[in-house]
Parts: sequence; C-alpha cells; structure tokens
Amino acid sequence: MGAAPVQAVPRESLSGNWLYLTVTPVEVRSSDTPGTLLLCDPPLGHPHAAQACEALRAAGGDISRIPPRADALCPLIYAPVTASAQGVWEGRRVAHTHTFANSCVMVAETGAVFETAD
Repeated sequence: MGAAPVQAVPRESLSGNWLYLTVTPVEVRSSDTPGTLLLCDPPLGHPHAAQACEALRAAGGDISRIPPRADALCPLIYAPVTASAQGVWEGRRVAHTHTFANSCVMVAETGAVFETAD
C-alpha cells in the first residue's frame, strides 16, 4: 500500500501573524514563482524569520515603514526585482508589492523580510 498524500494547510486557516513572500526578477514572466511562508508566532519558515518578524513588529506589520539599512552599499546595476507579501498581521490583511532596482536595494529597504540567502 502506498502512503496517503500530505495535504497542504490552506493559508486562510493559519492563525497569528504570517506572510507569504515572493521575489521575482522583472524579466521572468512565469506565474510559478516559488515563495516562502513566514510565520511569526513563533518565527518559522524563513531563513531569517526572527529578524524579519522583529522588523515587522517594529513597523506594525507595514513593510513600507521598515527603516532602510544605513550601512547598505548597493551596486548601481539595474536588475529589477518585484517583492510581494500577502498575509495577515494583527488581524489585518496584508497585500504589499514593490519593485526595487535590484535585490541589494530590496534587502537594504526591507531588512530581513525578503532576504532569502543565508
């Protein structure tokens, strides 16, 4: 007998603060962009979950209110990426999408939220 397939938990049934994050290079036109589910109660599912959740808490769940990193030095290379977050923070729906000049600028302006490299 084969094993029964594992059923995915619908995002709508998640409780607490959570965001489904995607980062897509602008030149990619696929709808199959892989994403990361960031859970913040407790921080899980993201390589930098604790830092990302801390930044989101400080900004009241508003990614655009995360202060940019003062020490960031990004190259002047235009390689645009679109960062998106969908989820729930403190009971409010979150829908955030922003295109950045490159991934370095994205991380400099959003902290660990969209940072996926270890």
